[in-house]
Amino acid sequence: MIETREAQRMADEAGLDLVEIQPDVRPPVCKIMDYGKFKYELSKKEHKSRAASKSAEMKEVRLGRSMKIDDHDVEIRLQQARRFLIDGHKVQVVAQFRGREIAHKDLGMGKLREFCNALSDVSKVELEPRFFGKRVTLILAPDKVKIDALKRKEAKEKAASAGPAPTPAPPGQAQASGAPPAQP
Repeated sequence: MIETREAQRMADEAGLDLVEIQPDVRPPVCKIMDYGKFKYELSKKEHKSRAASKSAEMKEVRLGRSMKIDDHDVEIRLQQARRFLIDGHKVQVVAQFRGREIAHKDLGMGKLREFCNALSDVSKVELEPRFFGKRVTLILAPDKVKIDALKRKEAKEKAASAGPAPTPAPPGQAQASGAPPAQP
């Protein structure tokens, strides 16, 4: 244990700061360090953790302004949601009811279940479909295991479709091209 004045003198000689690390304990724990550098590194860590958490933000996909949405439009929304899930984002699917459509809640729930089943290869249901007024929402979260398996499968198919690279003919042999060989 060093006296405060002695510790401050040592910090001044080194050109550094005396920083109190744990003020609650007796005697308080202090450290000799460059406080500006410490604050800078702390802000960098905080910024990095904020950037990492932002990558998993919530994306919203709306199934039109009413339940009278065409199958092709639903397909487009499915592709959009699939892209978001593969990128690691959660997806909130929203279906809106207008006017008398609310009398047929079962149709809206059926559409959301179909949507959920179509994305079951890359996602898992985080929040079952729920009514909020005239809206039904469903939250899907990416399933990392399924997405990794899908990416491996696509990479394998891509490698297989590329096939072996054509090898050049050895020198002195003509290539079969349909044209007659050159006369010497």
